[in-house]
Order: sequence, then C-alpha cells, then structure tokens
Amino acid sequence: MDQFLTFGIVGLSTAAIYAVIGSGLVLTYTTTGVFNFAHGAAGMFSAFTYWQLTVGWGWPVPVALAVVLLLLAPAFGLLVERFILRPVQALGEAERLVMTVALLSGLIGVARWIWDPNVARPLPAFFADRAPFHIGPAAVTWHQAITMCVALAVAAGLRVLLYRTRAGAEMRATVDDRALVGLTGADPVRANKAAWIMGTQLAALGGILIAPSVTLDAAQLSLLIVSAYTAAVFGRLRSVPLTFIGAVVIGCTESYLTGYLPQNDYLPGLRLAAPALLLFIALLVFPHRRLRGRDRRLAPVPVPTPRGTLVFAAATVAFGIVLASMLGEADLITYGPIFALGVVALSYVPLTGYAGQISLCQLSMAGIGAVVWAHFGDHGQLWALGLAVLVSAVAGALIALPALRLSGVYLALGTAAFAVVLDRWIFTLPAFHVLGVEIALFDQGSVEVTGPSLFGLRLNSGEELMVLAAVCLALASIGVAALRRGRFGRRLIALRDSEAAYATLGGNLLVAKVLVFALASGIAGLGGALYGMQQRAITPDQFNLVAGLPIFLVAVIGGLGAVGNGLFTGTALVGPTNALIAVAPSLQNPVALLPALAGMGLGKSPDGISSHFRRQWEPLGRDRVAFTALGAWLVTAWLLRLGDVIDGWTFLGGAVVVAVALRTWAGVRQAPVAEPEIPVEWWGVRRDWRPEDGEVLARGVAAS
Repeated sequence: MDQFLTFGIVGLSTAAIYAVIGSGLVLTYTTTGVFNFAHGAAGMFSAFTYWQLTVGWGWPVPVALAVVLLLLAPAFGLLVERFILRPVQALGEAERLVMTVALLSGLIGVARWIWDPNVARPLPAFFADRAPFHIGPAAVTWHQAITMCVALAVAAGLRVLLYRTRAGAEMRATVDDRALVGLTGADPVRANKAAWIMGTQLAALGGILIAPSVTLDAAQLSLLIVSAYTAAVFGRLRSVPLTFIGAVVIGCTESYLTGYLPQNDYLPGLRLAAPALLLFIALLVFPHRRLRGRDRRLAPVPVPTPRGTLVFAAATVAFGIVLASMLGEADLITYGPIFALGVVALSYVPLTGYAGQISLCQLSMAGIGAVVWAHFGDHGQLWALGLAVLVSAVAGALIALPALRLSGVYLALGTAAFAVVLDRWIFTLPAFHVLGVEIALFDQGSVEVTGPSLFGLRLNSGEELMVLAAVCLALASIGVAALRRGRFGRRLIALRDSEAAYATLGGNLLVAKVLVFALASGIAGLGGALYGMQQRAITPDQFNLVAGLPIFLVAVIGGLGAVGNGLFTGTALVGPTNALIAVAPSLQNPVALLPALAGMGLGKSPDGISSHFRRQWEPLGRDRVAFTALGAWLVTAWLLRLGDVIDGWTFLGGAVVVAVALRTWAGVRQAPVAEPEIPVEWWGVRRDWRPEDGEVLARGVAAS
C-alpha cells in the first residue's frame, strides 16, 4: 500500500505538469481556433533557456524565472502570432496546422543548434536541498508540491479569465466570428495576442517544471506534449476541468506502469508509448464537436494529361540515370534517397491532396516496408518487394478503420499518436512469435538491407539502386496520375470537398478511406524499402515522427495535388541541403532549419510551388525546337562529363543556364502578338468578325 501511495504522489505531480501544458493548449485552441502542434516545443525551448540562465550562467532562480516567463515567453508568443499565424488566419485548417508543425520542427532544430545534444544538461529541482515532507507513508518533495499548487492556481485562474471576464468572452468569441466581435467594439487581434501570450507562458511553465525529471533533449522534451495532447482531448479541446481530469489519468497511468509493469524485454516501451495509446483511445472513444473556426479553403486539384505524365516519368528516369553516372560512391549514399524519399512523399498526393486526409505517420509506414524487405528480401527475392508494399498497405488500412470518425486536427493527432507508438514501443521490440511464426523488426538495433535481384542480376551498387528508385518513382507517379483521371480519383476529390455530401450521395466512407489509406501506405512502404536498400542498414530512429516532419512540410510546400510533388520533395529535401553542407560543413545546423522556414512561408504560396514551376516551364515543353535543343545540349554535356572533360559543377551550372535561356526564348516565341486597337465601327472590315462581337455590341447599346 505504501508503494501504491508513493507512485500515486509521483503520478499526481506529473499530472499537474501535463495539466498546466494541456490547459495552455486548450486556451490557445479555444480562443484562436489554432491547434498548436508546437506547444510542447515552446515549453522545451523555455526549459533550455532556463537551464542556460540558471546553470549555464549562474543567474538566481527567481530572476531567471521572471525573465523566461514574463519577458521571453510573451515576446515569443507575440512573434508567433504576428509573423507566423496571422498571415494564414484566413486560410484553411490544413494550412494553419502546417504552420505549427513547421514551428515544431524549427524549434527542435534551433535547440539542437544552440545546445549540443551530445552534452548532458541536468537541471536541479526547486528547493532540492530541502528534505521532503510526508503525507502518510509517501514522501513529497518541495518541487512536487510546488508543481501541484501551480496547477491548481492555473486551473482557477483560467476558469475565472475565460468565463468571468470580458476579456475572456472576447477571446472565446473571436474564433467563431471575428467580424461580429469587431462590431461589438472588441479587438480580435488583441484577443489573439493575449491568448498566444498566456498559452506560451503556460507551455514555458510546464517545460520548466518537468525538465528536472527528464533528460534535456530537444525532440524528447517536445514530444512530451503528446501527454498534454491526450489531456486536452480528454477535455475535448475546450474544457479546462476535463483537461485536468485527463492529466490525472495520464500521469497516474505512467507512474503505476513504472512501478508495477512486469520486467521483461517486451514491455518497457509500453510505458513510454502509454500517453500516445491513451491519446489514440481518447480520440476514438470521446465524441468530438465541430472543429473551431469556420474557414475552409479548398485548392483545385489539377488533372494531369497522359502525355505530360509520360514526359515527366521519362524525365525522372533520365534524371536518375544522369545522377547515378556522375556521382561517386560516397555521393550516391548521400544523394541516393532523392528518389526513395520522393516515393514516400508521393504517398501524400492521393491521401492528403486528393482525399483531404491529414497523416503524420507516412514515414512510419515506410519503416514497416523497410523492415519487411530487410527480413524477407535478404537474398534479393523480388516478391519480397511486393510483400513490403502489401504489409504496409494492410497497416494503413488498419489505421483507416478507427480513423473513420476522425478528420482534420483529430486525424492528424491520431496518426501522430500511431507514429509515436511505433517509435517508442513496436519498433523497439525484440523478435517474438505469433502462432508459431517468428516476427522480427529492428531486433533492438540496426538491420542490414540488401538490394534486389532483377532478371538474374543482383542490384547492389549505389548507381543501380538509384536508377531502380528513379524507375519506381516514375511508375508510381504514372499510377497516381492515372488515379486522378479515373473514377476513384474523382470520388476522392468529392470526399475531400465534403464527407457528409459524399455519404449523402451514396458514397461509402469506410471503403473510400480504407482504400486510400491502404494505397498511400503501400506507396510509402515501397519508398521505405528503396530507402533501406540505399542506406544498407536501417534503425528505428530513421523512421520516427520527428524525422518524418520535414518530408511532410516539403510535400505540403510543393503542393499536395501535384503528381510531380514526389520528385520535387525528394530533390528539395536531399539535394540543396547536402550540397550546401558539402560546400560549407559549418552550415549543417542552419541547413537543417530550411524545411521549417519554408513551411512557415506557406502563407505566401498556399497552393504549393510545384504548379508554379510547371506553369513557368510549360512554354519550353510546348516548343519543340527549344525542347530538342535542351535535350541535345544535356546529352552532349553528359557525355563530356563521363569523359571527364568537364566536372559535375560545370555540368550542373551549364544545365541551369541553358535551360533558363531556352525557357525564356520559348516564352518570347509563344507570347501572343498584341493586335492594334480597331474602332468598333470597323469590326468586320479591318478584321474578321468574331462570335463574341455581337454580345459586346448588344451590351454597349443597352448601357447607352
């Protein structure tokens, strides 16, 4: 009994921290309509800053607390509201979600840049030099007592603020109708600023309170927010008291699992994954009201032409062949993932671009495909590649079944929880048996991966694997384009536009979601298998949630409705970053921030930039003379490069210069010739009569 009470006290103190962080999340969502995925990262960054001030520079604790909570956290909240979220306030829910995901990724990158992750940074608890006091047989430290008192004060303060003050009423009303709130004399912008300031302060307070009991690691501390997410979902994203109840459930569950979980090789990860499992269960069990905010922006999804798709596929294969023939073995390992990660990114096109289903676990699906290939394709059996796709598709279908009642932010939370469960528990399991069949994943370490055998040839070199990945990306792009032109593609577009209307008109939501999740997961599994072949060995960390965020961000930036987004994402994610690091190794940390910075700039191009690039280069594709000249020049330069007449940088620079020049020339050739203005009375005399001229004249006579 004494042990039970002791673990209960520990659980309540942890629950108090989750309640503080979760209440800040509820406050931000209730008052602004933005679900802040970066909420935990703000607490993480505040904890690191507090450590720097107190331990690193020796500041007094009260001064450091005042600086972090009263100066830095409010300033950060104001900057986020003004420069990151206000520009996308009028856009749809997905765009606002992407901005907070970009902020999460960016803060993790900045923290790793400033504070070396390989250096331990222990943070002392409050009043650590004082002896704990006892409540019955359980010892309570002063830090735990302060934490629980702070949580109670936060709960009471938020309740009074939101439901007993005019400012709280303005903050809650702003998210529903900003224009109407403005007519009452309130200032919606001011209300949003206040919400972000207080939300960031609560995140900072929670980060400082929990930091002494965990490792100061950027990714780990940021993902502790999963527990706060769970508490907020218990409160249905609007109730602070229910959020506190959810925090108590989570904190006590973690504590009692620590104390009473049997000791074996299969269950340690269960305690780490428990918050994510509870989040997934809460999302499925609790009823959810309509998401706050009424903005809904749907971008048109282009229909690719068969000719354009085939030209793009041929260009993808040609790009792979050129790269494979020009790069050395070391560079092939570095740049080889362009096409494999491109296949993973392509999975977002049918899932999110066509069907509107937000998923943050596509890289986890790629991990499943990589593991299946590693174990069943160890001798190059080509059928194992199909098995990897099939198993990944089945895993995606299993996600779709419970996700049937989730959408938007709730679906993103559910898929993120699934990814965390795989990261922290499933992928860490040793080999086990099910019905007499041995199932091995990562074997609690790394798994070696080999290439396939094709027509009796074993593909194991970097050049061969890169070309194989390019061919797979080209074929997958053709398939996704054909899907968009087909009946099922049109059904997915209808599903994205309105699930209720889709079901009302006879569509089967269960079948549609299961099929599109299975399709997207199968594509991701293929990409994961190709990625594993090129890496030679794979570990669970290569497929975790944090590693998948940059892929998601770059895919959204490229435009989720464009079939060419797979190649764009793989090239943009791997090419420029590694090239910059090769030129200047000191830029490694700044370069890691590029996907996050690009995601924060989504407000300037919410439809993605792949379509913008396509429109810019269409004149070159339509001009046979210019296109033929470009092809001839590239072939000539490639042969010169193979003969070591020119180096790779000369080839790359020359290709860019010639392509831009020919595109400009083609654009000039295709520009419409401006006709001299002819008076209306000479229409049909000095120029041919046009069908629309009659309507123009009729409108002019009516207006006069």
